Amino acid sequence: MTNTTTDQQLAARALAVRKSAYGHYSGFKVGAALLDDKGHVHVGCNVENAAYPQGSCAETGAIAAMVAAGGKRIRTIAVAGGREQVSTCTPCGGCRQRISEFADTNTRILVLNDADSWQSFSIQDLLPASFKLD
Repeated sequence: MTNTTTDQQLAARALAVRKSAYGHYSGFKVGAALLDDKGHVHVGCNVENAAYPQGSCAETGAIAAMVAAGGKRIRTIAVAGGREQVSTCTPCGGCRQRISEFADTNTRILVLNDADSWQSFSIQDLLPASFKLD
């Protein structure tokens, strides 16, 4: 299948969904958009909760949407988050493990900042010793 979704389009979707995030307590809003193995895009945003650890991350929401739609693998995931003073917002440890569950050696993780630029990582870059079923 030809990938018709560009990195720029994925980044735009992550930035757009970030606006919907519910960061009421921390003011820290994150959006994620991923391209799955079927060529479909799935988005998620963080949703905080007064019982602080009960919130959910943007990456978690996007991955859940992918699984619900029948996707099996993440080709590329774009994560847009942070505040102006935070230059890059890489996925948290839990989300790195979640991404790893659906990643392969070709999966790219794009991390966006407010200056409309990004860095690209592999899951091996961000989580070199992940838990694996095998």
